[in-house]
Amino acid sequence: MNMKKLIAVAALSLLPFSNAMADQDIGCGLGSMLFAGQQGKGVKILGATTNGTSGNQTFGITFGTLGCDGTGTVTSSEKIALFIDGNMEQLARDMSQGEGETLATLAEVWGVAEQDKAAFNKLAQAQFSSVFTSENVTSQTVLENLNTVVASDAQLASYTLS
Repeated sequence: MNMKKLIAVAALSLLPFSNAMADQDIGCGLGSMLFAGQQGKGVKILGATTNGTSGNQTFGITFGTLGCDGTGTVTSSEKIALFIDGNMEQLARDMSQGEGETLATLAEVWGVAEQDKAAFNKLAQAQFSSVFTSENVTSQTVLENLNTVVASDAQLASYTLS
């Protein structure tokens, strides 16, 4: 496992996360604080972009600031959702090719066993248009769509998220 993938997996496995004080759609962070009380998709997209691009959620979670709690347990689907959210472009590229570091890391975070990773990659590539249904697809929809695809595959169904 290369160093970048190891760091991503380690960070996601240790990350305490709680949305108790955060916007349900965009999480905690500076974007949530800046756009608090405002409504609409545009504002939520700006908040999520601010949270995702500035790295402030990690700071907020670490120090309990910016509306982040930093306590609680991350479920496996939350780890995967966080990973997908932070890597949408790279993941789309890798899934369309059926290989790549981001897709490999997703399989690792998802908990796919070594012997099933090639099948996971092949399925992701074959079902790309079912997972990334539009240019504006959300990370949550990508997660739900990929989980549905995994659930329908005989070899990978045991990896279905509950």
